[in-house]
Amino acid sequence: MADPKGFLTTGREVAETRPVTERLKDWNEVYVPGSLLPIISKQAGRCMDCGIPFCHNGCPLGNLIPEWNDYAYREDWSAASERLHATNNFPEFTGRLCPAPCEAACVLGINQPAVTIKNVEVSIIDKAWDSGDVTPQPPERLSGKTVAVIGSGPAGLAAAQQLTRAGHTGAVYERADRIGGLLRYGIPEFKMEKVHINRRIEQMRAEGTKFRTEVEIGRDIDAAKLRRRYDAVVIAAGATLSRDLPVPGRELNGIHFAMEYLPLANKVQEGDFVAPPITAAGKHVVVIGGGDTGADCVGTAHRQGAASVTQLEIMPRPGDDRPTGQPWPTFPMLYKVTSAHEEGGERVYSVSTTHFEGDEDGNVQFLHLIEVEFKGGKLEQKPGTERKIPAQLVTLAMGFTGTDQANGLVSQFGLELDERGNVARDADFATNVNGVYVAGDAGRGQSLIVWAIAEGRSAARGVDRFLTGASELPAPIRPTDRALTA
Repeated sequence: MADPKGFLTTGREVAETRPVTERLKDWNEVYVPGSLLPIISKQAGRCMDCGIPFCHNGCPLGNLIPEWNDYAYREDWSAASERLHATNNFPEFTGRLCPAPCEAACVLGINQPAVTIKNVEVSIIDKAWDSGDVTPQPPERLSGKTVAVIGSGPAGLAAAQQLTRAGHTGAVYERADRIGGLLRYGIPEFKMEKVHINRRIEQMRAEGTKFRTEVEIGRDIDAAKLRRRYDAVVIAAGATLSRDLPVPGRELNGIHFAMEYLPLANKVQEGDFVAPPITAAGKHVVVIGGGDTGADCVGTAHRQGAASVTQLEIMPRPGDDRPTGQPWPTFPMLYKVTSAHEEGGERVYSVSTTHFEGDEDGNVQFLHLIEVEFKGGKLEQKPGTERKIPAQLVTLAMGFTGTDQANGLVSQFGLELDERGNVARDADFATNVNGVYVAGDAGRGQSLIVWAIAEGRSAARGVDRFLTGASELPAPIRPTDRALTA
């Protein structure tokens, strides 16, 4: 264990953020560079000798959290990095983007602020990169087998890296112009700078993984032909169909899915545009959807110089404390203030959009809403609460409904879907098509980055067994596993 009395003598401290006035002028990560290292060893020392570390249950990757906390407390950064990478291919991604269900399950969190597991994780991996502890791990020998991975998000990258290291020759196909999936074009730069993706890609290239960008399986290459070209295929195409809002006025100019809006801001940072084709500059912005994607739209609109930003959520405002119906160690629904919310704007709960109003040129100008409440388990409108708010740019961030089927990938493979519209798979992550596997949101539905990486690692084991008859690769989860909830 770490410091035997750490949880008694040390209070919880988290990463320091830069002043709002400073960070709104750039797209760099919101945290003060280097602010964690002076405090992180003591923070790791708060990890208890708790007997049964329930943080393991909170994390689908099975991260060895008490072990790398102990190494971080002792400032043995190389050992900490080794323990961290034993279960997680990309801890710099999860350390920045994961909502940390491990902290919700921390035993210390029963009656004290939980250990800052996420901050310890990102400190370890950033230190490992700086000290040269992260190096390519090419296979000792090649199997002679080939694997295609469709999609370069966290699930696809994890599966590809595991299979390459197992000795199989792998190629990752990505329909966008750069590798990374939603990590590249769905996550704003201020949450994760893309240098973290770029250097992982270079590591994977050095290990032997091949990358093919601007190739959409189903449109550019027939899926059935791809299957004949490779010994196995992993589908990690995500759940990219955005949930729409079919109300009057939806066709007006200025109403966009979040995933139409956010990638353009990222492309500016990549140097593709001087200014984004869709911008919030000088506009009254309304974000529909109260989740992380909605918060990303809020932060992006602030940096583009929006006149105002309003975020709408149909559900009631969550409480500040853990609800009685969501006991430890489940992941509770709490009121969350992200860095984007710290930067301004208004959050409105328990409202539903009734219609949009435009000008004579077909541009959206107002959003009409009404308050709602749950009665008898049903959502009902509250008469007399209708009002309209200015809206010259509206982003729809209401989640995703499944895998894209319009490109022909599902039909060309002949894949079966489950009752939720996801690609069906068995206990080994295999689909109904021999040699075709599925990992990540394409099979699970919209989920968290830790689940995507865990799925990629687990699917890689299934593929390795299919190709060689046995596998020593880890499989942290089963397809049927779900988050620890009440």
